[in-house]
Order: sequence, then structure tokens, then C-alpha cells
Amino acid sequence: MKKLSILFSLLLSFTIVLSACGSKSDNESNDSADKNDNKTDLLAQIKENGKLVVGTEGTYPPFTFHDDSGKLTGFDIEIAQEVAKHLGVEAEFMETQWDAMFAGLDAKRFDMVANQVGIRADRQEKYSFSDPYISSAAVLITREDSDVKSFEDIKGLKSAQSLTSNYAEIAKDNGAEIVGVDGFNQAIELLNAKRVDITINDKLSFLDFKKQKPDAKAVIADTAEDVSQSGLMFRQGNDTLVEAVNKALQEMIDDGTYKSISEKWFGEDVLK
Repeated sequence: MKKLSILFSLLLSFTIVLSACGSKSDNESNDSADKNDNKTDLLAQIKENGKLVVGTEGTYPPFTFHDDSGKLTGFDIEIAQEVAKHLGVEAEFMETQWDAMFAGLDAKRFDMVANQVGIRADRQEKYSFSDPYISSAAVLITREDSDVKSFEDIKGLKSAQSLTSNYAEIAKDNGAEIVGVDGFNQAIELLNAKRVDITINDKLSFLDFKKQKPDAKAVIADTAEDVSQSGLMFRQGNDTLVEAVNKALQEMIDDGTYKSISEKWFGEDVLK
């Protein structure tokens, strides 16, 4: 009887050990699952790293450019910084040319693009966008001595454009010959040098340019009827990040931060 008692005690102890091992294994499995979820959830990674990596041009005033001291600044820069603050992290900017920006996002060089990217159906097939955070119209820019008066006049003319921009599409649709440039500043340089006839670009960008250089000989010949909307751009599959950014944008609108940034750069609310 005593032997049976000892045997029973040993079996009971062995069962308890196995149960404990099972619990430990289950806990480790759950911990591993949590870690894997964090690895696949971009928002969780951003919060863990403490930074939101943002792709931007840095050559497109007043949205993203370098001031006289060399500091990266502009409307999009301040919007992205404020969004990052609402997420509880810092914004870290990576500058790249417009035409390389989409490839950089695809390659996961950055988490988000802030560069007045127009929300278009073809882009939405591949990328996710935040709610619109700016509205603006495209304008036809030419020299003061030009005979160009409307978009109907640009067929066959040379137009300086970033190759993948909305404005390049407008130029093509109206029959212009596209001359590729890195950004707005280079387009204006080619226009002034008479190497191109026109450029189509953002109205707010041009008004800021004229404010900085009132003697420039470039003028607006025509304004497109359609108002385009821009959003912050992301890789698809990062819904939690997009939702968090949309929440941050709405909070900025509600507390007046957005309006303050907008009026600083444009003198008006450019969301409307």
C-alpha cells in the first residue's frame, strides 16, 4: 500500500510539472505572437522606435523646402511634425526627388509621404491615403511675353513637369510635350531660360514663389476648373497607421492647429 502511495505521489508530481511546462510554453507562444503582431503592425513599430519616417522632396516651396539657414521647413513639414506629435513620436524626414518618392515608399525607406500628393484613382489602387488635408487648383504658368492664354493654347509646346505628377497628366492631356524636371524650382528656371514654354503647377506654390520673387517674369495664364485634393500617402495594408493619422489630422482641425499652420504659410485655410 505504501508503495502504491509513493507511485501515486510521483505520478501527481509529474502531471503538475507537465502542466507547468505547458503553461510556460503557452505563455511563450502568446508572447511570440504579440511580438510578431508588433513586427507586422507599422504603427506599433513606429511607436516602439519613437519616430515616424517621412518621405518628402525638400525642393517644393512652400510645402517642403530649405530656408535661408538650410533648415527643412514648409507647410507639409509642419503638418507631418504635428501628426507625429499626436502619435507620440518624432518626425524624421528623408528627402528624395519626386519621381523616386513612390519607389522609396515601396522599398520601405519611409513610413509615410508628405509632399502634397494628389489623391487619384490610379494611385489609390496601389497606395493608401489619409483624409484630404489640402485643396488647390492647377495653374498654367508662362512668361509675361508669351501668347499663351489658356490650356487650349499649349498643344505642341514644351512643358516643364515632374514626370509622375498630376500636372504632367494635365499637360499631356492638352497636347504639350513634356520636359522632365525634379521640381517646381527647376521648372521655373527652365521657363525663365526659355528652354520650355510653360509649366503647370500648384496655384499656392506659384503665389508663394511670386511673394518671394515679385520681379519674376512668370505669370498665371489660366486656372483649371477642377480643384484637386492631396493626402498623406502610405503603403497599403497599414490601416492602423492611416486611422491614427486621420485621427491626428481631425484633432489638429478641431483644436485650431491646422488653421494656424495653414494661415502661416498661405494666409488662409487651404483645406476648403
